[in-house]
Amino acid sequence: MRLDPKPENACFGCGGANVRGMKLAFEQDDPRQRIVGRFQLGEEYQGGSGFLHGGIIAVLLDEVMSKACRFHGEHAVTADLRVEYLKPIPVNQEIVVEGFVARRDGRQLYHEGEIRNGAGDLLARGQGRFVIIDRAKYRRDNSTAKTL
Repeated sequence: MRLDPKPENACFGCGGANVRGMKLAFEQDDPRQRIVGRFQLGEEYQGGSGFLHGGIIAVLLDEVMSKACRFHGEHAVTADLRVEYLKPIPVNQEIVVEGFVARRDGRQLYHEGEIRNGAGDLLARGQGRFVIIDRAKYRRDNSTAKTL
């Protein structure tokens, strides 16, 4: 199943409503229980000359791991994110980003992610802890805060 950016979502990574956002789209691979994205990011996302910025790599891993919450049927927010930068990732090179569930402990969801090049070499990996939220409560609290 394709996970396209939602037009009303302002998320920098995966939203369609953020003019400066990345508008990342993913595939949900149910048989393998993986979220997969294929990207070729340009020079506007570089840090060191010709390589993806470390923060952009972290965004890719955070996005793909957070999408793995779909396999739990839950909505969660990132509580902890760890990124290992194994090799520089050149801009304008196709990469494959995958996220998957590692384990669950009550409201705590632990996911992992990987970024590989076309040859399958592991370039970066991440581990994330996500906390399940009550979306209705969050919307109530958030709307109350805006009126203060």
